[in-house]
Formats: sequence, structure tokens, C-alpha cells
Amino acid sequence: MLVATHLAQDTHLAQERASLDEVTIRLGYQMPNFSYSGSVKELFPTVIAQAREAEAAGFDTAFVMDHFYQLPGIGKPDEPMLEAYSALSALATATDTIQLSALVTGNTYRNPAILAKTVTTLDVVSGGRAILGIGAGWFELEHNSFGLEFGTFTDRFERLDEALQIIEPMLRGQRPTFDGLWYQVEDAINEPRIRDDLPIMLGGGGEKKTFGLAAQFADHLNIICNASELPRKIKALEARCEEIDRDPKDLETSYLAFVILDEDGDKARQLQHDYLLSTGVDLSNLTDDEKAAATDRHFCGTPDDVAEQVKTRVLDKGVDGVIINLVTNGHQPGIVELAGKTLKPLV
Repeated sequence: MLVATHLAQDTHLAQERASLDEVTIRLGYQMPNFSYSGSVKELFPTVIAQAREAEAAGFDTAFVMDHFYQLPGIGKPDEPMLEAYSALSALATATDTIQLSALVTGNTYRNPAILAKTVTTLDVVSGGRAILGIGAGWFELEHNSFGLEFGTFTDRFERLDEALQIIEPMLRGQRPTFDGLWYQVEDAINEPRIRDDLPIMLGGGGEKKTFGLAAQFADHLNIICNASELPRKIKALEARCEEIDRDPKDLETSYLAFVILDEDGDKARQLQHDYLLSTGVDLSNLTDDEKAAATDRHFCGTPDDVAEQVKTRVLDKGVDGVIINLVTNGHQPGIVELAGKTLKPLV
């Protein structure tokens, strides 16, 4: 039996959302790996350098992934991966204005009340710059290796729904009591807090479950999909908002883009080729259709090339902003700055 009111079904939820300060994630920078040359002692200074460069270049938010192993398609499981909230708290002391978040927190990795406390502490440490990015979780290897319950697809989304019913009121200064199938809390206190409007961002591409929860709970949705799918995704999100009488314009959106950028377009395209080859994909052996599928999330070339691609393939499709990673060379000094100069005028 649920003791707490199901906030997701409250008819006044849209009005409450509209009253919150507008969350702005129009240009975000995600660090998708920590596989840098040099010793482990040099690793985090390289992370700090990227966050500071992003801040100076006009990015509004810096993201790290919430994973324990490197992801398939980026690297091998044993490649370096930092715990997200430890890293974000350290970045809070090394930056001044840029917002900080995980893209996105795996709900299955933490008790929801503790997650609410964790992200609120990040907000306090950073002076009000935290965003809670959250998703259902999907990487089975991590769950098995770390002894975390993975469950079914349905299980994970039921858990995310319940978690948000605990996390949201805790972020808003309430003390929820909740008795669900997966989670239970009793008069859960979350102090201290700087504000009652810490933004919630959902991340994913599921048109029913993820988008439905975003319409109910979120200030922002980061859409993770192939760029060619964006028109359909936007329509699906509008439908989920209409189902609960929420104006879709009140739910800010962004797209996660893999950007491979260099002043020399040929060098950028070689970086793309080499990166894909490292994941087992040889572009030189693919048909045109196969190449298009393999690079559907990539935005590659000179600054002008990338700007044109982001505008036409993402922003012109009705997405509000873009979160980029620079998976091949973002750790190299000057590349994040170049990306900021390239994309900031568009958003």
C-alpha cells in the first residue's frame, strides 16, 4: 500500500513545475571516459582542466557518467572510471559557475533517499549548481559484478517511478513517508538545502516509460537516441505531456551528441575512423547505409561542419539544446574551448 500521495498523478504538478526557476541546459559538456595518458595521479587534474575550460567557453553544465565500468562502444570494462558524485563534488570546489550533474545517475545503484541526500549535498558544496540527472539503469555487467539487483526492464522502471516519488519531495523540503514495492521511507529528512527547486533531469530514449516519467517529474529531458529518430521522439514526448495536461514547452529538452572536432576536417574524420575501428567498426568496409547507421550520433568535421550538423540534425528538429562529449580528444587542451566557440552561438 502506498502511504505517500503519488505526486506523479497530482493534477497540480504542472503548475508546481512552472513555478520553479527555469533550468537551463542549452549547452552541456559530458566527459565519457578517463582514459588519458600519464599516471593515475594526473587523471583528475585533466578532468578539472576540462571542466574549467568548459566553464570559460560558455558551457552551462558539466557532466560525468555514473558508471563503475567503461561502457561498450567507448572502451573496455577495465578502463578508468570514476565514481560520479565523488568526482562532481571535487569539481564543485574547482569551478565557480558551471552546473554539475551526472548524465545520468543509475537509479539502481543507490537507495533513493540517500541519492536525494547526495545530490543535495553536491548542491550545498557547489553553491546551488547541482542538477539531478537520473535514469532507470541498464548496464547488467556492473550490476552482476557489484552485487546489485538488476531485475527486468519492468522492474527497473517501477523502481525509478517509486524512487522519484521519494526523491522529488525530499528535494523540495518535504519529509515523505512512502511504502512501495521496492522502497520504503518514513518521514525522510533532507537538510541542509540551499533551495527547494533543485532541477531534475531524466535521461533516455524510451518513448513510453522514460518520456512518461519525464513528463510527470522532470524539469529537463536529455534524449538519448540516433539523431535520425529525433522527430519521432519529440512527437512521443509531446504525447506524454498531453496525457497529463502538461505543456510540452515547460519541459526543456537536450540531445546527447558525440562530437569529433578539429580545425582540420580530415583529421577529425580520421579520429572518427580510428575511434570506431577501436570498437570493432571499420567504416572503410561499410556500405553508405551502414556508415550512416554507425555514425548517426556523430557530428564530425571542422567547426563549421559540426555547427551546421548540430543545427540541422538536432536544433531544427525542435530540441532546445545539446549536450556533447568529445570522446576522441576532449582531454586535449583547447578542444573544449573550440567546441564552445563553435556551438554557443547556436543555443
